[in-house]
Amino acid sequence: MIANLINQVLQAMSKTLGNQQIERLKDVLEITFSNVEIFEKTESDAAIDISVIKTFLSAKRVEGCSEKSMRYYESTIRNALASVGKNVKDVSTDDLRQYLDEYQQRSGASRVTVDNIRRILSSFFAWLEEEFYIVKSPVRRIHKVKTGKVVKETYSDEALEMMRDSCETTRDLAMIDILASTGMRVGELVKLNRGDIDFQNRECIVTGKGNKQRIVYFDARTKIHLQNYLRERKDTNDALFVTLLAPFNRLQISGVEIRLRHIGKDLNMTKVHPHKFRRTLATMAIDKGMPIEQVQHLLGHQSLDTTLQYAMVNQANVKMSHRKFIG
Repeated sequence: MIANLINQVLQAMSKTLGNQQIERLKDVLEITFSNVEIFEKTESDAAIDISVIKTFLSAKRVEGCSEKSMRYYESTIRNALASVGKNVKDVSTDDLRQYLDEYQQRSGASRVTVDNIRRILSSFFAWLEEEFYIVKSPVRRIHKVKTGKVVKETYSDEALEMMRDSCETTRDLAMIDILASTGMRVGELVKLNRGDIDFQNRECIVTGKGNKQRIVYFDARTKIHLQNYLRERKDTNDALFVTLLAPFNRLQISGVEIRLRHIGKDLNMTKVHPHKFRRTLATMAIDKGMPIEQVQHLLGHQSLDTTLQYAMVNQANVKMSHRKFIG
């Protein structure tokens, strides 16, 4: 087995290296692998890995994970196992540490991305441990990757007004208003139907991650602009937001993102995207004194830590509070 591998390497390098270099490489490889025993991964081993991954994904689906998250989980786990080249039962902590290190060096990925991979692998191997596929998760001793906190921008009141003024259609105006006043996710926005809107109470029901429903609220301006948009509609589609051209299909996430980018480009504004409205609302709510638990419920976060990551504290208010409470 080792001899065959060495011959494959030598043949692959024969067009690049000279005869003396090939001989030297052969000596190095033979010395390196002299005390190494290699077992070829059988088709049955690979089948077991695929079966286990599918079972894990089924468990995550039952827990309410979105299909987008499922695809990310599957690709991340498959890539890691393919790189390590071992059966899940034989993967060690050092294997995964080396994989994460090589991945970061090779791809230039940020620490946040690397920690996301670590987190997914931790979930996978912890599940394997709980289901008695393995004795102990090899990710236990791989600690969270330290990531620096980046201050993310929010929209100013002036920026929001400029975007509203630049809207050429009632649909875009209503879309910006509902994102700004509710803080809903763009994925929740495109799922909304006309029947989900309660104009009398200025609220609507959105379906968030894990198909969990919650009520969000909008202001009077949003109500007026939504009603104006719906009155202009000539189609019979149940969707709240549809494309501007026939056959007037439900607007997709990509459609919202593209439209907002165009608006931002016309105004020479950078990084105009739907999620920024959500972060702006969270920051504004906490800045004006809304209890963090209520902001958490408004945004549909399962963890309070997630809400705190969205909200940034206004530095001017910190200064005022210091003078008020400390001196």
